[in-house]
This record gives sequence, structure tokens and C-alpha cells, in this order.
Amino acid sequence: MARQETLPLLTTGRADGDTAPDSAVRPLLKGGVPLHIILLILPEHSLMGKLYGQEMADNIITMAATAMHKAPALKGAKPVLFSPSAGELCAAFPAENAQRGNLADTAYTIRLMVQNSIEPEAVRWTGRSIQINAGCAVCQPAADSVRQARGFMSALAEARQLAQQGMNAGQLHMAGELRSILASKSLRTLYQPIINLSTGETAAWEALTRGPEGTVFESPLILFDMAEELGQLFAIERLCRESAVRGAGTLGPEQLLFLNVHPRTLTDPAFSTGNTRKMLEAAGLSPQNVVLEITERHSIRNFTLFYKTLAHYRGQGYKIAIDDAGTGYSGLSSIAEITPDFIKVDMSLIRGINRDPVRRALMETMISLADKIGSRVIAEGIETREEAMTLAETGAHFGQGFYFGRPCAGRRTITISPEKLRIQPFSTVLHPVGCSVPTGNLALPVTSVTGSTRVSTVRELFEQHHPMTSIAVVDDGRPVGLVMDYHLNRQLSAQYGVALYFKRPVSSVMDHTPLVVDENEPVECTAQRAMARGKLQAYDDVLVTRAGRLTGAVSVQSLLNTLAKVQVELAKGSNPLSGLPGNVALEREMERRLHSGQRFALIYADLDNFKSYNDSYGFKNGDRVILLLARLLSWAVRRHGTDSDFTAHIGGDDFVCAVHADRAERICQAVVRCFKRLVRSCYCEKDLAKGWIRARGRDGVERQYSLVSVSLAVIECHGSVSLQEIGERAAQIKHFAKTLEGNVYVTDRRAPLGSGKATACTCQPA
Repeated sequence: MARQETLPLLTTGRADGDTAPDSAVRPLLKGGVPLHIILLILPEHSLMGKLYGQEMADNIITMAATAMHKAPALKGAKPVLFSPSAGELCAAFPAENAQRGNLADTAYTIRLMVQNSIEPEAVRWTGRSIQINAGCAVCQPAADSVRQARGFMSALAEARQLAQQGMNAGQLHMAGELRSILASKSLRTLYQPIINLSTGETAAWEALTRGPEGTVFESPLILFDMAEELGQLFAIERLCRESAVRGAGTLGPEQLLFLNVHPRTLTDPAFSTGNTRKMLEAAGLSPQNVVLEITERHSIRNFTLFYKTLAHYRGQGYKIAIDDAGTGYSGLSSIAEITPDFIKVDMSLIRGINRDPVRRALMETMISLADKIGSRVIAEGIETREEAMTLAETGAHFGQGFYFGRPCAGRRTITISPEKLRIQPFSTVLHPVGCSVPTGNLALPVTSVTGSTRVSTVRELFEQHHPMTSIAVVDDGRPVGLVMDYHLNRQLSAQYGVALYFKRPVSSVMDHTPLVVDENEPVECTAQRAMARGKLQAYDDVLVTRAGRLTGAVSVQSLLNTLAKVQVELAKGSNPLSGLPGNVALEREMERRLHSGQRFALIYADLDNFKSYNDSYGFKNGDRVILLLARLLSWAVRRHGTDSDFTAHIGGDDFVCAVHADRAERICQAVVRCFKRLVRSCYCEKDLAKGWIRARGRDGVERQYSLVSVSLAVIECHGSVSLQEIGERAAQIKHFAKTLEGNVYVTDRRAPLGSGKATACTCQPA
């Protein structure tokens, strides 16, 4: 750890104070106005030096000094900062008409801000929080330098004594202001969007509380820390929840509202009596819409009660998130104990992630961990497009930050365009490569009831039709909820569960946001959506509809079994990278088409300058470019071709598409134009600006190479022709296409193979 710049020390001498103050303070004493003194003391500074080394202890003091200098409460005061003795920080500044009460408020505010500023680093370095005490005093002006010095030393001693005794927060002027805020309910709620990084759509909002504008309580840190010291934390968090829920309005079935909750609040008796649920019902929301975000700025004291309470709220349908993962107390142990539905990664790990391979590796590890335990990662503090790009490339599920939207008074839905995100752009328009089986083929009949049906009746239906696992809740034939047997058993087996729910309507216990899919949706897509749900819903049945009306249900096991069979069949002749059919399947398809005598076109695709890219960016990124082309070809054939068209990956960066002859040119146009735009996301900003990279060619000579481009060669077949003839004609057109710069497609204008005379070739750039 590098030693930071040391603060100027005040010279201290004999006990009688007959020593002049530091030279930086003397000019202030001669100003003829009262001098405000604010003193911060770190009581454990000496112990920290012995346990962790003096360098670390001094670095914490320097961090505290930096935070103190930046404190808004001292803005415009132009304070002189110095360290009277080890473990102490003092700010001295002149002020007209000094008022002791306001000065005490300022000292208390600065203590809270400094402590919150250095807490994360202190915990990271030492594994423990740092205590800071604050004191203040006023040094009155004096006629001569001797009296000035003695007056200053006396005021400093008074501030030190107050810091050692501890300030009484309840006697501060700002304590009365906080009580007034609670009485008048004058808190403000802002909402910041959380974006799904795979779709660019708003998936959730975090409710953020602020005090009245223009007051010290506009800072949430001051607001909540002051409330905690006054014993008002539970009251103020209850008021925050009321304001957040009331202002949230109507949410979509899969949209969420994140509510910040202090760990100790979960043990608040008022929090555990169902008040939050009543608030939600009054606002037209349910626990399934709410994520309780555990803000771990402080340690958890009663772990047993905390985890017991957490399990209770999970059973009610609330989801759980850990805030600021990677800092403070929100470490891997908290993730292991809580197993949250969402892991919010602190902005300190996000800042500059596009330039830092270590941060990127840490994020990839966190995402891998989340996937394995059924959690989803939210990257906080995203401020640039490059950070957003990198996070999505690593597989982060959600993003939050000023790049997407600042907190605002009203809930605002945001959809980020692929051009702005530039995040794996093809994922927003291309479907996974594979063989699709309609989900409706797997649907089985499902018992349905209305929302007013009693829970006791639903329980009887499960017992009478064992081993039935689910019952759908419908309204006019349209699914509005789902009851799984094991979820109902868990709710009824809880203490007082039967008494609470048995005579209530099933709408009070059903899942209000079940996964509902159209019967034509491919099994692959349905399975992906099913497994992306939270842990409590991951294995719930999927409801299937036709024109919006319920037709049946599919179990997750059935989905996965079918998907596994499909993948096994595909793997027998598919390319392991792209999943597309390989050479054997292509030969069979061409023989079938030739045997039928139909007229068709073959599109041969090949990448230019790919070796230089692969050598410079590595095999992993090279595979990414190949996969981009594979998905683009598949997408273009599906969108502009016919149902019988066929795409194959014959090895490396070579692809062949067998398509309807009249659709070939339109498919080529789509591929070359999209590839030119999307391949840029595979380069760093520096190489993009140059438009080329330097690499060694096959001859070993280093030279400049343009960006990777795609060359497409199109030939037509009709009638009796051998595969050898097709290969020879294709080689000619491919060679011609490779001689052209940039993204191009070349069409063989000669008569189709098997008939006619030759004419010419034409090319078309992107």
C-alpha cells in the first residue's frame, strides 16, 4: 500500500499550552472574528497501527482528511485542515456570529459523512468498521498573539473533551428537524430504472429516498444514520416503504420494485405484522412485485432472527437482493448464507471495467456463481457505453446507472436501442440456432379454477387427483395465476398457515405472475425463460395458451427432456461451435434438392482478414466472430427466406445456405449490411478509430489488415448436376468475391448449373 501525503502537523508543546499554533492557523487567529473548530478523533488509531501497521493507520487518516475536505457542510468555508496529534483531524475556519448549536450540527454531519466515506475501504483492509468521534468549539478573537494562541489551544482542548465524551445526537438542532420530517412525512421518493441487458428494456425500478431539498437530510446517508442514532430507523424506513409503494403505480406482471431495507429492520415488530403487504394490496401490487434489497452498510447482529425472518418473507413471495456486493459486509459469506435472488455488484467493481481485465474476470466469476445458485447479477453505477458493452459481453443480467437513467420523481420506462447499447447486438434480433419444437406439442390438460375458489377446495383437488402438481387460475378462460402443490403445502404448513389461508380465495396464495407462453413458441425459448425465473419459481409448470386462452400446462422436466433429445439429434451432425448442421447434413440436403429437380441457390459465406483478427484478439474472440456470422445467416434466412431453406456450417469460418433462388439476393443484402455494422462490436475503440490492425500474415511478415469482412458467393442449380460441378463453380465465384475489398456478395449471372450458357458475374458491396 503506497503511503499517501502526510497532513501538516500542529506543533504541540508543554501542557500549559505556551506554544504557538501551526503557521497555517495563525493568519486565521489574526482575522478578528470567531474561529470555528471541528475535531474528529479515531480512538483506535494507535491500536490499528500495532495490529495492521502504521502505514495503514496513516492511510486511513489521510482518507478521512480527503473526505472531510470534500464535505458539503464545509463548502465555501475554506477550512485549514491539520492533525493536532496522532489519530486526530481538525478543521479550523472563520465565521461571523458563530452559533454553537449550528456548529455542533455541522460537526455531527461531517462525522457521519467521513465515516461513511472511509467505511468500505476500512472494512476491506482490516475486516472491521472504524469508529469516529466528533467535537467542536469556538475560539473567540483576542488582542495579541499570546492570547490568540492560548485561546486556540483552550478551544481545541474543549473540542477534544466533547469528542471523547461523545455528542448527544438527541440534543442537536438537526434532531428536531428529523422528527419534524417524520411527523410531516415530507420524504421524497425517486425511482431509478434497472435495465435488462439482453433486451434493453426496463425490468425494474429501485426506490430511492431523499429528504427535503436544500436540507442536510437531502443526503440519504445523513438521513438514515441520524435516524439510527436517534432510534428512529424503523419509523423512517416504514415511511420510505409507504412513499415508494404509493408512488410506484401499476407494474407489469414481470416488472419489479426494489425497496431498500436495513438488515435490522427485518426484525422490527411493525415490519413483521404484514403492514407492507397491506400497503402493496392497497396500491394494487403483490409481494411477487417486490424485491427487498438488503443494504449491508452495517453488520448483522442477530443472525438467527435475521435468517428466520428472511425465510418468512421469502415464503410470502418477496424476492431478496444483496446490495453493494464486493464491498463492506456484503461478501461471499453473505451470498452463501442468504442465497439472494439478485446480487447487486458495487460500482467500485464496475468503474472502468472495459479497460481492466481483472475487474472483468471478477465480474465473470460473480456471474458464474450467480448462475449456479439461481441468482441474477445487477451491475450498479454504469456510466459509459463501453462499461455497458463489457458487462453484457460478460453475461451480466441487468444494469443500473446514469448511462441508462438518473433517479427521477416519477417512474419512467426506458427502452435502450441496440445502437446505443451496442451490447451483443445480434442477441436482440437473432434467435438461438437449433431445431424448434412447438411448446404446445408437449402441453397436457390442466385443472383450472377461478380466483374466488377457496384454498380448501384447491387443497381437496390436489388430494383427489394425486399426483397432479399444478392448478391454473383463470378468468374467462385466460390464465391469471398458478398454484403449485408444493408451494401450497409450504404455505399451509407454516405456523397458523391453515387458519390464515384455508377459507380465503385462492387468489390470496396463487402465483400472480406465472410463465405463460403461446403454443407455437419453440421449446428452446420456453425452457430458457423458465430457467431464468427465480429459485422459488424455477421448476413451476408453464401454462400454454392458444389465442390467449388456456390449453394446458407443461412441466419443466418435460421441457428439458425434449430439449435434450433435440440437442442429441442435432449434435449427431452439427458443428460444435454454432450448432448448425455440418457437411453430412448439407450433402443430404443438396442431393434431396437435386433429386427433386427444383431450382435453388447456394450461398457460400467466408470471412476475410479473419486470421489476423484471430491472432490479435485470441481464439475466444475469433469464435465470437464466427458465431456472429452463423447467427446472422440463420436470422437472414429465416426472415427473408422460406420455411424449407437450410443453413450449414461446414467448418472454420465457412458456411453454406441452400435457399429459394428468388430470395438469395435479399438474404445476402441483409447479411453484408448487418455484419459490417455488428462486427465493430468485436473490436476495441482504438482499432475501430484506425480502421485496421497490425498482424503477421501467413508468410510471417507483419502488415496492416482491414477489419474482418464477409464475402458471399451465390450460384444457382437446376436440373441434373453433380456435387463436383457445384464445387468447381462455387470455387470460381468465391475466388472472385475474395478479390474484392469490404463486405460484398457476388452473384453468378450464368445460367443455373445443369442448363444454359454462361454470361457474367456481378458484385454488390455492403
